[in-house]
Amino acid sequence: MSLKTELQNLNNRLDTRRRKLDTARQRGDQELITRFTNEIDELTKKISQIKHKQDYEVNKKRRELNQMPFSRELTKAEQADLGKLKKSVKGLVVVHPMTKEGKLLQLEVMTGFAPRPF
Repeated sequence: MSLKTELQNLNNRLDTRRRKLDTARQRGDQELITRFTNEIDELTKKISQIKHKQDYEVNKKRRELNQMPFSRELTKAEQADLGKLKKSVKGLVVVHPMTKEGKLLQLEVMTGFAPRPF
């Protein structure tokens, strides 16, 4: 399972536990309150671990892109035919400004990173 789907599943479980905790508090059932608070604590720890792992992977990708010796913004014609461009330039990585990597690199336009000028 990917980190994104696992994070979504954990958030869904956390939301369910919080709703059940609210109803248990309304009823005054101390045993359920304790159980749900413990489960909420465990789920929040797992969620924070997964978010940290995601941040680590995005930063790792950003470092790899920054180490590439050549980068430039892509023209509209190149963007229209990315398949052809990727086949002609070995090792090309295209980053869109709306992705996590693009936001981290503070890109404003679609940019290509490559080991050699293209």
